[in-house]
Amino acid sequence: MTAGGKENGFLSDINVTPFVDVMLVLLIIFMVTAPMMIHGANVSLPEATLDPISSEKDHLLITLDTQQRIFINDFEVKLDFLGEKLAKILENRTDREVYLRADKAIPYGMVIQVMSEIKGAGVEKLGMVTEPVKKNEKRQPTKVKRK
Repeated sequence: MTAGGKENGFLSDINVTPFVDVMLVLLIIFMVTAPMMIHGANVSLPEATLDPISSEKDHLLITLDTQQRIFINDFEVKLDFLGEKLAKILENRTDREVYLRADKAIPYGMVIQVMSEIKGAGVEKLGMVTEPVKKNEKRQPTKVKRK
């Protein structure tokens, strides 16, 4: 191969076409597989009429599912070790905020136990994650039967 019609000069350009082809194939593979990798515990959240809080930080999320299993982000933890694990995680964090997602079918006492463990680990702010009430539905206050 010669450059510019000269017979004694060689063309030393790098052919990037195969590199671009491989990168495009990898991009497509990652775009297809990325949504499949998102997982977590499925919970049915209670509804609230408050406006959602917008945040740009990645917070620590504690999830309590219908089988009363506890997750720190996506990792399952037993209630006995929740405070200890949270304390270890919070040692290296500047913000001591935690959000709790609890299924609405979980008994209130269990939620309070988990909240107690979270607060005992040194969490300064504990937020509750809820689903917003749909605008076309009006929530009626629940009546409590008294004996």
